[in-house]
Amino acid sequence: MLKQRRLAIVVLLALAGALPACSRDKKKADCASPEVFCVGLVTDMGKIDDKSFNQSAWEAIQRAQKELGATTQYIETTDPKDYPKNIGTFADEKYDVIVTSGFGLTEATHGAAAQYKDVRFIGIDQFQNPGAEKPNVVGLVFPEDHGGFLVGALAAMVSKSGKIGAVLATDAVPPVWRFGEGFRAGARHVKPDIELSIVYHNDVGFDKTFTDPEWGKTTAVSMIDKGVDIVFGGGGKTGNGALLGAATKGVYAIGVDTDQYYTVPEAQKVILSSAVKLIAEGTFDLIRMAKDGKLPSGNFQGKSGYAPYHDLDSKVPAEVKAKMEELRKALLDGTLKTNVPPTKPGQ
Repeated sequence: MLKQRRLAIVVLLALAGALPACSRDKKKADCASPEVFCVGLVTDMGKIDDKSFNQSAWEAIQRAQKELGATTQYIETTDPKDYPKNIGTFADEKYDVIVTSGFGLTEATHGAAAQYKDVRFIGIDQFQNPGAEKPNVVGLVFPEDHGGFLVGALAAMVSKSGKIGAVLATDAVPPVWRFGEGFRAGARHVKPDIELSIVYHNDVGFDKTFTDPEWGKTTAVSMIDKGVDIVFGGGGKTGNGALLGAATKGVYAIGVDTDQYYTVPEAQKVILSSAVKLIAEGTFDLIRMAKDGKLPSGNFQGKSGYAPYHDLDSKVPAEVKAKMEELRKALLDGTLKTNVPPTKPGQ
């Protein structure tokens, strides 16, 4: 019996040692072959199931696997210092397209594009500065001012106190600033006398401005104590903190980037909507263009909008819903302008 147990253990250990190698070999593909279309994703900090940029990008790539026959893989980044290495892993394996997820990978994406000129890069939320574009890089950018405008209008129309607020990460990051100023413009568009309180977390460095939920929460609570009855939170965990602050005080909250009804479940009962970027749709469109040999360079404009009202649907009057759709369509067809510039003046 003892001999049989030892033999079983030896067999199991041998199998365990073989499994990683087998798994790795199975994932490998001949990406250098013209017949094989390979698409890789390098995430920003966080997991592939972050219910935000990383997950949306991966959903687009999975769609490319189903509809375009792409061979796909992702690498999760755990340290920003690994951005170049992670991108290089796919580039060295001759991937056709490398998607990099988030503003933080802009520099690493440009560096890789200069080194690997035959690889095409899609940088999500990475604005390409005029005159500094790379021919093999396209930045998927979004009109954050549109999303901000829509939820600002919603907040102004739904508010009972006539006071609304926004708690945001640093305005030194253009997308954050556009969300905030779009929010201001939308609120003023429907209610010129609305009282606005918009606060940016500019008192800390980039290493903390997006990762400070306590500041987000306390700032939101402070606003609410002064009469604000709807809070727009934006900027990673800092914005999430604002949503949680609203939840603790029982006032409405509005999320950002993705439908935060699903990403901050603790605040579901108060989430009125979210200013969303249609990341999966825009990423897939660019991957399809790349496969057809028609990937543009420079900037590619994605779409922004607003999320459903979910549990609070019955609290939103029919006339408000109709107005929101009217505004959304006018922004899309260009008959309505937010007048928010691409970057904060002076930057």
